[in-house]
Parts: sequence; C-alpha cells; structure tokens
Amino acid sequence: MIMLQAQGLQKSFTLHLQGGIAMAVLRNVDITLRAGECVALAGPSGAGKSTLMRCLYGNYGCDGGSIHLRHHGAMVDIAAADARQMREVRRDTLGYVSQFLRVIPRVPSLDIVAEPMCARGVPLEEARARAAALLTRLNMPPSLHGLPPATFSGGEQQRVNLARGFAAAHPVLLIDEPTASLDAANAAVVIALIEEAKAAGQAIIGIFHDLPVRERVADRLLHIEPVCETA
Repeated sequence: MIMLQAQGLQKSFTLHLQGGIAMAVLRNVDITLRAGECVALAGPSGAGKSTLMRCLYGNYGCDGGSIHLRHHGAMVDIAAADARQMREVRRDTLGYVSQFLRVIPRVPSLDIVAEPMCARGVPLEEARARAAALLTRLNMPPSLHGLPPATFSGGEQQRVNLARGFAAAHPVLLIDEPTASLDAANAAVVIALIEEAKAAGQAIIGIFHDLPVRERVADRLLHIEPVCETA
C-alpha cells in the first residue's frame, strides 16, 4: 500500500542579503513510500535532503509539485493543505524526528514523550507507562524521566526525541540522523525500533549518515543530487 507519494517537488530559497537571488535546492523530486518499508535519502552534504524532509512535513512550502499522504484512508495533498488539516495530519498520521529536540522548558521528559500519544486519545497513565518503557529501553534511567531535558547531554536529548517520535506509532515517520549523537549500544536500540516499526507496517523516510545503520534498516535508497542553480 502506498502511504506517501511526492511528484515533481521543487523548492528554492530567496537570498535577500545577496540581491534577492533565488537558489534552487530541489528540482523535480519524486518519492513513493509504501507501508512497512524504509527509504533512505542519500546524497552529498548540501544536496537538499533535510530541505526535502521539511517539505514532506510541511515546515517548508513547495514551489511546485504534490505530496499525497494516506490520511484516514484517503490520499491528501499536504503540499496544498491548510494549517488546520496539517495539525490533524501531524497528530494522527505523520511523525517527524528531527536532529534536535525543541520543547517547552521545564516539562519533564516523561511528559514530552507521552504528549503525542495523549493528543491521539491515549489515557495519560497509559501514555506515561509507554513513555517510561521507551525511555528505559533507550537507556535513560528512571531518575531522568521526571527531569526536563534542557540540561541533558546531546545524546540524552536525542534519545528523548527518539522516544517521542516512536511512541505515537504514526503510520508515516520521518527521521533525520537518528543515531548522530549515540554510541553503538544506543544505535542498536534505534535499529531495533526501526525494524519493529517496519514490521508493524509503518512507512519510514530517513537520513542516515551512519552507513552501517543505513545498511541495516533501509530497503532502498533515494539519491538526491545538488541542483546548484541560481536565478
């Protein structure tokens, strides 16, 4: 089953401090993502992989093309969706684990992980129990669960971010460099979480600069080449 299909995606940025030059980043990118598979984005640094992820999540608007996502049984063009529909899509269908954790200060890690489950109607205690299990599996000791992650190390913050991303079990999940700040033991946990998510039917698009991790989890690669055009 196709879960996400993007066709002819285009994205450019206007450099206002350089005379309004328009820099093309994505040009006619096509993606087809099916349930239970992981597609890894490959290409040199600066090719536009993270830009593509932000377009797929709706953080960046596209200059052209379509992004059809299977949402509540129908294919919805999220490239043309309004803010209300995007909130619903992100709550129920489309998850995103970015490289960096951005959260409200002073909120405990347990509640940060539980929040997307609660937003989907999971009772609070059940959400907290699943959040605690995921944090523990990612080698976060219970003594840290009640603390806000602002003072955590980069690796600890990334593990909170990963737990939050996998907790809600969105049908489609975008993950950007999930093991960048992790040691081998924690990277192995992430590999297991991705494999379990795929087995459950989740569709995943990821950026993995850790090649051994990519080789373990990716079913196929989508190469993104630099456009290198200005106008």
